[in-house]
Amino acid sequence: MALSRLLLLLIVLGLAVTGWAYRTATRAPVVRQAEVPLVGLKGGETLRVVLISDVHVAGPDMPPERLSGIVRRINLLRPDLVVIAGDLVSDRLAATRHYAMHEAVAPLAGLRARFGTFAVLGNHDHWRDAGEARAALGEAGITLLDNDAARAGPLVIGGLDDAYTGRDDLARTIARMRSLGGVPVLLSHSPDPFARAPGEVQLMLAGHTHCGQIRLPLLGAPSYMSEYGNRFGCGRINETGKTLIVGAGLGTSMLPLRLGAVPDMWLVTLVGTDAPAKGIVPTAGPEALPLRRTASSRGADRRGT
Repeated sequence: MALSRLLLLLIVLGLAVTGWAYRTATRAPVVRQAEVPLVGLKGGETLRVVLISDVHVAGPDMPPERLSGIVRRINLLRPDLVVIAGDLVSDRLAATRHYAMHEAVAPLAGLRARFGTFAVLGNHDHWRDAGEARAALGEAGITLLDNDAARAGPLVIGGLDDAYTGRDDLARTIARMRSLGGVPVLLSHSPDPFARAPGEVQLMLAGHTHCGQIRLPLLGAPSYMSEYGNRFGCGRINETGKTLIVGAGLGTSMLPLRLGAVPDMWLVTLVGTDAPAKGIVPTAGPEALPLRRTASSRGADRRGT
């Protein structure tokens, strides 16, 4: 009898935790805020950048209708720029419905920002069909950056292709940013390239880790899908004069559950300083960049975050 009661209690507890985790996954994203000073912007000038990542459109937790509501919330923030750090879809086995790429991306066409919307691809986009993702983003009026760069007002946005599947080219991206000029901001799906980014990149924006997605009390997250463990796992990281912001993402991977890692978006206010801009966009070639690739971070066949 005692064993039966214990088993029943464990079942009820498990159902309660699962219900709470699903409710957390489908709650409205938290709007986190950060202020980042950028040398090169005019003193006193401010720009509002919204970062979203890991949209993972799939049933039951992220149908296109839910994404449309999130887009409306983003527009209320009146951003100057919106950046999307990859993973537009999810093909997880636990999904109740998989959406075509154009269905998943279509709500993002509603984003409104003074300097436009920019995106990079994530591992899930490549695993589904990168060509379809490129076409869908183009139809939505979103600029996709594949190891390339583009001007956005006073900024130059460099976008890395997915580092998790070994498609990033930091040297090429930095070279393109230097050729265009402007105050550099780097966008990447994975946060791992931050360790190799040159000092002129004062700010990098990323996703991929989901901030662990399932973070257990005392134990933490089983994995951040990063070769650096939890070093770049979540939130704002300041290292060697550079700032990295890693979003928890909007959707989910593997299971439509979140525990201890709520969905979020970031409103990053860039603030100009009066410091001299010398060296922000140097003329040195990309061969000066220390590039490092490891087998652990380049597995194109891994199925993770």
